Amino acid sequence: MKTTKRLEQALTKLYTAFHNNELNPECCKQCAVGNILDNTDSWKHLSDRHGTLELNYIGKVHETLGRRFNGYRPLELLKIENIFLKTCGYSLPLHHKNDKPENPTDKDVLFNGLNEVVKFLCYLDNVPNVMDYTKLFEFENEKPKYELEFYN
Repeated sequence: MKTTKRLEQALTKLYTAFHNNELNPECCKQCAVGNILDNTDSWKHLSDRHGTLELNYIGKVHETLGRRFNGYRPLELLKIENIFLKTCGYSLPLHHKNDKPENPTDKDVLFNGLNEVVKFLCYLDNVPNVMDYTKLFEFENEKPKYELEFYN
């Protein structure tokens, strides 16, 4: 499957962070967007409340100027983080009094969040969802419709 450069880079960073236990929804450098942006937290200055879809003045200026961060517009970054946090079980905006998962760094919690983030990243680049495995189970005349490819 053909992907875009920014999608490939984002997926690689998220995959690496997940498997190296460097994905943490409560850390601006280790969350989904923090990892996509090379473990920096400068993106948090695009909004006044973590997890919202509202750009602040700085975010609006960057958005209006067409600024991109590792290929993503400010509003796209906020949406990525919003999806990640929601799917991990957080009530948004992020606040110590709001609901959050019992164990935010649990692999199942993180996988659920990443699954939705990857789906959204693919949507942004008009690429079929790379996490969609349903085609593997399609059949016709009692035989698999598609061949399973293995890479060694």
